[in-house]
Amino acid sequence: MSGFGNEHVSEDPRCPGALPEGQNNPQVCPYGLYAEQLSGSAFTCPRHTNKRSWLYRILPSVCHKPYKALEEGHLTHDWDEVEPDPNQLRWKPFEIPKAPQKELDFVSGLHTLCGAGEPRGRNGIAIHIFVCNISMFNRCLYNSDGDFLIVPQQGKLLITTEFGKMLVEPNEICVIQQGMRFSVEVFGETRGYILEVYGAHFELPDLGPIGANGLANPRDFLVPVAWYEDRQVSGGYTVISKYQGKLFAAQQDFSPFNVVAWHGNYTPYKYHLEKFMVINSVAFDHADPSIFTVLTAKSTRAGVALADFVIFPPRWGVANNTFRPPYYHRNCMSEFMGLIKGHYEAKEEGFQPGGASLHSMMTPHGPDADCFEKASKAKLEPERVAEGTMAFMFESSLSLAVTKWGLQTSNRLDKNYYKCWEPLKSHFNPKCK
Repeated sequence: MSGFGNEHVSEDPRCPGALPEGQNNPQVCPYGLYAEQLSGSAFTCPRHTNKRSWLYRILPSVCHKPYKALEEGHLTHDWDEVEPDPNQLRWKPFEIPKAPQKELDFVSGLHTLCGAGEPRGRNGIAIHIFVCNISMFNRCLYNSDGDFLIVPQQGKLLITTEFGKMLVEPNEICVIQQGMRFSVEVFGETRGYILEVYGAHFELPDLGPIGANGLANPRDFLVPVAWYEDRQVSGGYTVISKYQGKLFAAQQDFSPFNVVAWHGNYTPYKYHLEKFMVINSVAFDHADPSIFTVLTAKSTRAGVALADFVIFPPRWGVANNTFRPPYYHRNCMSEFMGLIKGHYEAKEEGFQPGGASLHSMMTPHGPDADCFEKASKAKLEPERVAEGTMAFMFESSLSLAVTKWGLQTSNRLDKNYYKCWEPLKSHFNPKCK
């Protein structure tokens, strides 16, 4: 099924008529199922922002043992682990451990790289890296703190959710919203990025003067089709909760993916980045990179995002009398960039797929010296930009702190990043305009 934010209806074809007719919570549900509502917004939110789904399941999710603390991965929202660092930061591709010497699944391979705010106050974001080499077996995760926007960079993810299954490959993204249980199956060495937002949900940006068409089309967002498993688990099934930045585990003796039918507008979804309709300058100079926004999570300030997910896809460059790569820039936003594939136009050598960069608030950044020299002398004619490449940016109005894992433990920080600008030289000549 497709469509962003729409009301969807789905039932497993093995149980036709599993969805109750005429009401959400009848005295007795079809097939002896339990009705359970999953709310992603306050009950009293305006209709256009009200998010909820009704799940019709074999057993309700409340049937589990008490939660206990789980020590796995490197998740944190302690932004004071190390001193702030305003420098331009770049990371080499994050290492994927080799199995069977070290086995990590999606949960045990989660590492927090940077962030701001905190989940208890329902305002903030975190950026995580995941590296894994085995599938989650008889365990699932749900996030009590916020939404996960997952960007796979290497390896496919088969994600089983309470709503059904989604296969998510590199150059696709998926969003698992707050409270939704999911498990991740992988097929070898796997790596990617996660943008987590607290206190807001992702939505499509307003189009303004662009008009009715452009950027991401609502119909291209896909949601799962209902699928259930009625499975008793010998030895117990582990349900993991990310709660206030920490992990907790509870045991139950059945699969949590026992939803036979569901309806609502609060669902997981995925999107293929190649479907993005690029808007670009056709005269001179640059339009702001906000024209590449796929999804936004709004803050309480009008026009200011808690976080934007922005991509830089293949496109035509035709701007006349213009320095075409990204210009030198200082920004009141924090800019985290990742690379899914290819070579980013402004830094073709050091910025690699599976790596990342962070340019913090008002920290200057821009193309390296080699890019500047080439672009200054290039013949200006229509050209394909970023062919075979997909870079993206998590942009936030918050000032992001980097974790100890990001600065020290991961051992992937490129300490020579600043050197890419050292060859820039003055071309100033007061006698030549």
